[in-house]
Amino acid sequence: MSKIHILNGAQPYEFAPGKLNETLAARAKATFEAQGHEVRLTTVAAGYEVQDEVDHHLWADIVLLQFPVNWMGVPWSFKKYMDEVYTVGIGGQLSNGDGRSAAAPKANYGMGGKLAGKHYMISATLNAPAEAFDDPAEPFFEGMSLDDLLRPVHLNAKFFGMTPLPTFGAFDVMKNPDVVTDLARFDAHLAMTFGELTNEAA
Repeated sequence: MSKIHILNGAQPYEFAPGKLNETLAARAKATFEAQGHEVRLTTVAAGYEVQDEVDHHLWADIVLLQFPVNWMGVPWSFKKYMDEVYTVGIGGQLSNGDGRSAAAPKANYGMGGKLAGKHYMISATLNAPAEAFDDPAEPFFEGMSLDDLLRPVHLNAKFFGMTPLPTFGAFDVMKNPDVVTDLARFDAHLAMTFGELTNEAA
């Protein structure tokens, strides 16, 4: 069985209290625990201890990043979490600095991560409809995928040596929500992604 750390990175606002992200994080936790996995859940906006979070990353086989996309990135409180936790981690616990050496100071930037063999998965909620992505005719994203938009999050994980699992997106959650369908798709995504991961490990 795997050790899974779930990060709920939602920042509650009056117009968007974060209930869907809370539901998805809790649903993932319940699903994984029912399968016999060990699970730890951090709700970022509720507070955390930096060293505990570094330790959770070291403990986990898989880190699930659950968050709403705010202004094309993670919410400010989740960015603060990353700044605090990963800045401590870069000191030798999660990576050997930025990966460069005195012998080759211009080479291998970002390749000093110590979390090789661990996986991560992004699960994001968005106001944008799914149709806004992967379509060059759409003028805002101009053919970008969700993973293109979230490239900085992927690079953060790569910096520490983690390997990506397929991304999940719940789209159009403000103007045209369909929570029942989103939850069903999320369940299917978890079953497919973690089933395949278990088969690879076997």
